[in-house]
Amino acid sequence: MARIAHLSDIHFGAHDPKIVAATEDWLRERQPDLVIISGDLTQRAKVEQFREASAYLSRLRAAGFPTLVVPGNHDVPLYDVVRRFAAPLDRYKRFIDDDLCPWFENDDVAVLGINTARSMTIKDGRINRDQIAMVGKRFAAVAPAKTRILVTHHPLFAMPIGEGGELSEAVGRHRDAVEAVAEAGVHLALAGHFHRTYAEAALKMVETAGDVLVMQAGTATSTRLRNDELQSFNWIHARRFDEVELQVIAWDGTQFKRGSHERFTHDGNIWAAQTVIEQRDLQK
Repeated sequence: MARIAHLSDIHFGAHDPKIVAATEDWLRERQPDLVIISGDLTQRAKVEQFREASAYLSRLRAAGFPTLVVPGNHDVPLYDVVRRFAAPLDRYKRFIDDDLCPWFENDDVAVLGINTARSMTIKDGRINRDQIAMVGKRFAAVAPAKTRILVTHHPLFAMPIGEGGELSEAVGRHRDAVEAVAEAGVHLALAGHFHRTYAEAALKMVETAGDVLVMQAGTATSTRLRNDELQSFNWIHARRFDEVELQVIAWDGTQFKRGSHERFTHDGNIWAAQTVIEQRDLQK
């Protein structure tokens, strides 16, 4: 079993330092096997914001946590037009990681990150053909019993983003990406971008999605809140490739506390969710 902390949209430059410190305290107490940050480490891709994000990651790594990080659209300069098109992720690679498609693997999980941030769009994401091919190649050698996890900033699927049932735009080359993910046998697709927690079987969104369970994280530390959601992140237990637990860890104004808790099992056809009633921390 792997214990994974999935944070997203930490937005240094529009962050609350008290909440940043609280995430570190919570992680040190729970000791995850992997910390995933699915993009938007900065608010406006400025040097000082990347320095703060880099220092945060350094503290997590110094505490002994492996990390896997991908960029988001806010990590591409918006107003610096020359840098936006000439070197859009140069600062990200300098301060965070020069690998835009990172890989993590242990005895229980195999995790691939894919960069979906692009210069040509303000907020939307794309996945290119080389990245689509990479999904198949990287997961091809993974043992069948391991949980296969794909991490992007922008969701691969159109997501509900409001109370009226409206859906977001899917990532560019959505159809090809979904086909590749299904063929690669990906079990979990983790993303952020919308500052909204959400979990659902991808087959309920796209008929050709395969056995993917979609998990969205809210914003962990940003003051830019949407949909009346407070800051939160996901605490995931990948017990087996066909059993996953998700507990939302939510900020209550003074500290992070356990929130909704669901157990997902795959019955050979689709992922089904069961709410965990007992009030316990998902720790061990």
